[in-house]
Amino acid sequence: MSVFMDLNLSFTADKRVLQSLVETAAHLCLCLQEIPTPTPINKLIDRLPIVQGRSRPIRVLNRLTVVMSDSSHFRPNAVEYRSFDLLAVRPTTEKLFHAACMLYDVDIICICVTEKLPFFFKRAPVSGAVDRGVAFEVSYSAAIRDASMRRYTIANALSLMDTCKGKNVILSSAAEKALELRGPYDITNLGLLFGLSDGDAKEAVSSTCRSVLLHAESRKTASGVIYTVKSSSEPGTPAAKRAKTT
Repeated sequence: MSVFMDLNLSFTADKRVLQSLVETAAHLCLCLQEIPTPTPINKLIDRLPIVQGRSRPIRVLNRLTVVMSDSSHFRPNAVEYRSFDLLAVRPTTEKLFHAACMLYDVDIICICVTEKLPFFFKRAPVSGAVDRGVAFEVSYSAAIRDASMRRYTIANALSLMDTCKGKNVILSSAAEKALELRGPYDITNLGLLFGLSDGDAKEAVSSTCRSVLLHAESRKTASGVIYTVKSSSEPGTPAAKRAKTT
């Protein structure tokens, strides 16, 4: 059974609105949501709802999206970035888009959907991002809010699909309220409107999202080779006297 995901929910300080967002996502069978704040979800919501059709609660992770109009806005070695499960960038110029595709160690590159892009997608940087396992994100909630944004969303998405051929694309909501969320099969139909094939549209809300999570894990663990944890042993305790684990 496919696990459907939405990797972008807009954070709000209003706990009632946030609770409504998460409950609606669980009702729509979206099993994983990304809320862009480093605050643990158990401090924002007392009890996570159970995903419809599944016996476990919805999973919530933290995400940071850096809007870049200058290269200095993204700091690769920033300690603050380590607090987030997912790291995304939204470049606003062709030069920054090229750098995000080829150089930056990120999980997601967000495509602007609220205005016409000031540049055209080129095959070389897009293919470079695909080879590195970086995903391109197209959000659909702006298309629900405004007719002009709907035109920009469709035009920018079609331009991306023409270049990447539907590879490494995820569809997210970026919803600010529960009414802007859609079910996974409705999102799949939107994917067809954005230029995705039927198979790619289904993967854009399921398996490709899972690949993004695996990429995020490998980014934190030196490409999956090294994983470090803080030792619970008391400092200065001789190795022979430390509790052994089995």
